[in-house]
Amino acid sequence: MDLTDSIIPNSDQLNADDLMAGPRTVTIAEVVRGSSEQPVDVVLVEFPGRPFRPSKSMRRVMVAAWGVQSSVYLGRRMTIYRDPDVMFGGAKVGGIRISHLSHIDKPLKVALTVTRGKRAPYVVNPLPDAPLARDWHAEADAITDVDALRALHAAAKHAGAPAATLDAIVARGKALAAPAATHDEEATA
Repeated sequence: MDLTDSIIPNSDQLNADDLMAGPRTVTIAEVVRGSSEQPVDVVLVEFPGRPFRPSKSMRRVMVAAWGVQSSVYLGRRMTIYRDPDVMFGGAKVGGIRISHLSHIDKPLKVALTVTRGKRAPYVVNPLPDAPLARDWHAEADAITDVDALRALHAAAKHAGAPAATLDAIVARGKALAAPAATHDEEATA
């Protein structure tokens, strides 16, 4: 059983704890003004209703890679991960960092402030083009084995397929199981 859903924090934003299962490659749907404390909300396709609120350092990385106009960020992708060594107020609290960005052709090195008066290089790597989207519905329709459908459902869920797609795969599994149940009932009658 995949426990990922059971460890999601109850929050209105993406948190480092959301990434405990590992890095995630996400797609930017929108960038909007946030609050005075967290001035930028990066709305992600994969986390609807829970924007990524990048730290000042990660905003500097995004600006160095993509420029100051957030309108060009739409549809771009990044890989984000939980860094347990992120400091806040002198304590290690963990935070979200960017490891890869789309639309850059070579590693990007940015000098970021580590502590007051001390800077260190931070490297972000190019993110390869996204693979072609899978046609989960067509794959489900072609499968005639319930175990293969279970595997397809798990892969679709892991890939962040929409709930409607997951529901369609489940429905296909029920449709496959129904004739077998009907046939078994006829055999015992």
